[in-house]
Amino acid sequence: MKLMVIGSGGREHAVIRKLKENPAVETIYALPGNGGIATDAVCVDIGAKDIKGAVRFAKENAVDFAVVTPDDPLALGMVDALEAAGVPCFGPDKKAAVIEGSKVFSKNLMKKYGIPTASYAVFDDPAKALAYVETAPLPTVVKADGLALGKGVLICQTRAEAAEAVRSIMEDKKFGASGDQIVVEEFLTGPEVSVLAFTDGVTVKPMVSSMDHKRAHDGDQGLNTGGMGTVAPNPYYTADIADRCMRTIFQPTIAAMAAEGRPFKGCLYFGLMLTPDGPKVIEYNCRFGDPETQVVLPLMESDLLTAMLACRNGTLAETEVRFADKSACCVVMASQGYPESYEKGYEITYDAGIGAQVYVAGAKLAGDGGKLLTNGGRVLGVTAVADTLPAAVRAAYAGVEKVHFANAFYRHDIGARAMKAIKN
Repeated sequence: MKLMVIGSGGREHAVIRKLKENPAVETIYALPGNGGIATDAVCVDIGAKDIKGAVRFAKENAVDFAVVTPDDPLALGMVDALEAAGVPCFGPDKKAAVIEGSKVFSKNLMKKYGIPTASYAVFDDPAKALAYVETAPLPTVVKADGLALGKGVLICQTRAEAAEAVRSIMEDKKFGASGDQIVVEEFLTGPEVSVLAFTDGVTVKPMVSSMDHKRAHDGDQGLNTGGMGTVAPNPYYTADIADRCMRTIFQPTIAAMAAEGRPFKGCLYFGLMLTPDGPKVIEYNCRFGDPETQVVLPLMESDLLTAMLACRNGTLAETEVRFADKSACCVVMASQGYPESYEKGYEITYDAGIGAQVYVAGAKLAGDGGKLLTNGGRVLGVTAVADTLPAAVRAAYAGVEKVHFANAFYRHDIGARAMKAIKN
């Protein structure tokens, strides 16, 4: 089979590596891929949002199956266009991708169908939003309605911070048209859990749970990022909580989308908070998370391509989805200054015997077959799998010590919260 994977990050690198395990896979094209992905796939200089370019390439190269992973092309309707051109896809169509593309839609969906989430209010008028945050309970959360590279959520401790968040999103258009509407919602407390789930629009098969680390610096300090590291499984996510989430959140969400005429097929990401009142949804993503994918897929024992085909073809109920009873840790190595300004173009080198998987996110090749150079904020993720979480964390950090580039920085406490939970 010839496969095509849309995207250019560490998530796509992890997906490609896993897809390669299927012996039926002959060639994987990555659109556009990156300098690290080039070791595992044929990179094609077509942007992830270039729908016409992707359709043309797929037809010209007789692609058998496409995997659309990033949020933007999904929300723009790339799956719709490829399917219309006769190219089967993994990923939701445009109508279903709105579950991530609009936070207003997803909050209203949860309210309508009784899916537990934080209380909230929606605004399209900055003056009304500013008046509301003058009396809203603190802390409060202000969210841009649309896609904002994972940075459109602001947690505000004071009324001044809340007012500034409203102004920056709605008046200053920090996130462009994504801020035409906002959601102001209750601040929830409790352990956070990420659960990715395969679904064919009827059946839901969750993957192993994970824990992301969003803040840039140790001790959960600094700015929010796209994710500085992950561990799996998440020790807070017990079997009893998993059963409850299936009954009250996962299956009801899929049923709600079907009832709305927006059946969801693909990977649905559930961002959960385990509150004192039970698990609640913080957010949905219409695709694999990044860097959650980098710890979830290495633990997958069953075949990824088979599961993806089953999601598309409606046969997930009869398809095996199995994960190893082990642990994984991914440490993201970033460029100094991320998530704000940072320099690019530094050579990346690896020592021999790294003993871990390296998933490349922000890197390019200097010329044909040239050196691998940094080309982004999050440069790569170093992932290790072991029988226990402490062993996986140790192995991931041992791998980090064998990766080198100038101005590198990373958190030193990925997995610390999870290991504390295990000890308790």
